[in-house]
Amino acid sequence: MDHTVQVLAVVKIALLIYILSVTTVPVSSALTHTFAPTSIDFYSIVTIVGGTVGGYISFSGGHRLLEGGVRGKAGLKYVNEGALTGIGIASVIRIMLFLAGLAVVMAGHKLNALNPAADIFKIAAGNFGFKFFGLLLFAAGMTSILGSTFTSVSFLNYSNDAAGNQKFEKARPNLVLAFIVLSTLFFYLIGKPAQILVIVGAVNGLILPVALGILLIGASKTKIMGMAYKHPILLSVLGWIVVAFMTFSGVETLIITF
Repeated sequence: MDHTVQVLAVVKIALLIYILSVTTVPVSSALTHTFAPTSIDFYSIVTIVGGTVGGYISFSGGHRLLEGGVRGKAGLKYVNEGALTGIGIASVIRIMLFLAGLAVVMAGHKLNALNPAADIFKIAAGNFGFKFFGLLLFAAGMTSILGSTFTSVSFLNYSNDAAGNQKFEKARPNLVLAFIVLSTLFFYLIGKPAQILVIVGAVNGLILPVALGILLIGASKTKIMGMAYKHPILLSVLGWIVVAFMTFSGVETLIITF
């Protein structure tokens, strides 16, 4: 699983670099409006943040490290490296996607509402770009399936002994298959992938402040973390700022939506 995700991540970045190389990216305009926006859309913020780090997917890296035997203060180096690498790569990919879309839209093109992401690649690089988008979507879909399935199934293991872990490991393959089959069935029956992606991103954005708040509270409890660990004050302050902002953005989104 780890090697598959690494290869697919390289494929995604290579494809995005190609698309950006064949389009005229308005970098100065993007930088200006990033730090001085003419308007603030809380729904977009919640959706983008939720799609990036929201919901339970925030726990996937931690669960993977725990399963790999990384525990305690000795494993903090690996935790920091994994967190920084993960959010770094995710952020770079999203910025590249945004710049590609911005280049196409500012050139005067109107995107197809049914499949706007594919339209960006088709307009930027013709049919070749459209086919490349299919490969990009496949790579993104595979990484999402791997990460989401692993995290969802790992939440079902509440055992604290060897016998319980052994029982869970025997059931894991069937749980993984059931999760994928149910998700595929849900997608087949509902359809509308673009709309579902936005809605799920928004829901994940609403979950984020709850999950992050719980983690921040837990990080300050010596009963959980032990006497040796002290959570950095700066990270706690920044974390609670994010909780407050995402809570406010989530409430605003709900008011606007309903």
